[in-house]
Amino acid sequence: MSTEGYNQHISAQFNSELEAIRTLFLQMGGLVEQQISNALKCLLDADIGLAQTVQESDKAINDLERTIDEAIVRVLARRNPAASDLRMMISISKGVTDLERMGDESAKIARIATQLGEEGQSPTGYVEARHIGAQVMEMLNQALDAFARLDVDLAVKVMKEDANVDQEYLTAARALMTYMMEDPRYLGRVINVLWVLRALERIGDHARNVCEQVIYMVQGTDVRHMPDTDIL
Repeated sequence: MSTEGYNQHISAQFNSELEAIRTLFLQMGGLVEQQISNALKCLLDADIGLAQTVQESDKAINDLERTIDEAIVRVLARRNPAASDLRMMISISKGVTDLERMGDESAKIARIATQLGEEGQSPTGYVEARHIGAQVMEMLNQALDAFARLDVDLAVKVMKEDANVDQEYLTAARALMTYMMEDPRYLGRVINVLWVLRALERIGDHARNVCEQVIYMVQGTDVRHMPDTDIL
């Protein structure tokens, strides 16, 4: 579907307001992408300085969330948008919440990376973190692309990938729990890596949620609680 349905308004100012909100959403998504990348880097490289930067950058993401929310409220109050424009406002409002939560998960990874850097790294789990991290970063990148292009097919593709990430997470978690039972000397450190994997899995869930909003925005269908077999 093209963006035609979203830019045919009598008021050029209305067009500008809608486009500004879309741009802010994608800008926020770009910041979250960078934060996830940096969080993984500080974990894998034991870079405590970068971990501090990640935690500090979370404020910029929170500020953008507030800015977008305020802009949406202004449009709803002044323009009374209908049909596709209203769906876009609702979808962005919900998607912003998912982006903000991805930022929170990234900050959590950075805090854990700091702790591991100070107390000593885990003897295992980093290969899994790198692999799952790459998967969820690709999911987010494609989710934002699907939003920018109103691409339902790409949104569905990302949603399918979430099931793979969930399986990778469960497999990795079982392997780490087995390791802890066999060698409990590094229990605390391995548990920290488990929390990292959980945070990455949650980022994948939030990327999926963004794609659900893309489908709603384009087709008007709420797929949030539908079985995957009915969506995919």
